[in-house]
Amino acid sequence: MAETHVLFVEDDDVIREATTLALERDGFVVTAMPDGLSGLESFRARRPDIALLDVMVPGMDGVSLCRRIRDESTVPVIMLSARADSIDVVLGLEAGADDYVTKPFDGSVLVARIRAVLRRFDHSGGPQNGAAGTPHDGPDAERGVLSFGDLEVDTEGMEVRRSGANVALTPTEMRLLLEFSSAPGTVLSRDRLLERVWDYDWGGDTRVVDVHVQRLRTKIGQDRIETVRGFGYKLKA
Repeated sequence: MAETHVLFVEDDDVIREATTLALERDGFVVTAMPDGLSGLESFRARRPDIALLDVMVPGMDGVSLCRRIRDESTVPVIMLSARADSIDVVLGLEAGADDYVTKPFDGSVLVARIRAVLRRFDHSGGPQNGAAGTPHDGPDAERGVLSFGDLEVDTEGMEVRRSGANVALTPTEMRLLLEFSSAPGTVLSRDRLLERVWDYDWGGDTRVVDVHVQRLRTKIGQDRIETVRGFGYKLKA
């Protein structure tokens, strides 16, 4: 099995060294950088399997670094923030991060979150608990192409088209759309989406869901996913 390469950008020497050792003990190969600029250089040079970015690092902050990475790659990104209630969390997710972990964190928790993100990317061919359903019959449905107005979701080719034009989605966004596509018109709770899309078998922060839904809306149409207040979201059939 190939080793998983982690890019870790953290300016605190103690946290950087301790976390690097903890990750290496779990079998990860870690490249640790003290600032955003060196982190970007390392990302471009080595193309890691996953990036862990502290929000507050010198040179180029973690949110800006996440945006630069996302401009070039769909590699999974986890943001590290010292303030769970800070706007930094939302900014990181809006910049394209797939998840976040609040500091201080337990090493086992961080490893679990990393492995959960990697599982999503390794199995981004569909929702965790089954393939997407078919909202209509016919040749396209048999080929795994689901149609919702001008939106087409190819569940076999892992492609999305809007009015015939390809829509670029990250693996997390694709899994989210596949989950909606498996039950068009059905309200899906944030907790269900956290479990099915993010592999959370424990309570998670629903802001992760909300921001990803907003990002998905900008790509497939703002009115395609409807908010059902107090319950969750649904894809308009």
